[in-house]
Amino acid sequence: MAERARALERVAALEREFAGLAEAARSAGTDDEHDPEGATLAFERQHAAALLEAAREQVTAFDAALERLAARTGWPPARPRRLASAAPPEGDAAKRCAAGGRRR
Repeated sequence: MAERARALERVAALEREFAGLAEAARSAGTDDEHDPEGATLAFERQHAAALLEAAREQVTAFDAALERLAARTGWPPARPRRLASAAPPEGDAAKRCAAGGRRR
């Protein structure tokens, strides 16, 4: 559950980063292709989008795993119980046990 919470935090942070990059790309006077400082805003935006998609997929994978665990009927294994309709055991030892006698 802690890993899912961290993945959700990453999604939120990447959404904020992506929104900031999108706003910077829309701002007037941005010459994205001739920026000598480094990567273009388009590159940064696509990089953030890819990281955001991966983080969302991770959250989806956590949710799917939790659903599979919740849906499992055999986990944890139930202790075997005798059915009420089952016939009682037969034999001399069973009769002595039912009568309160001791086993030899």
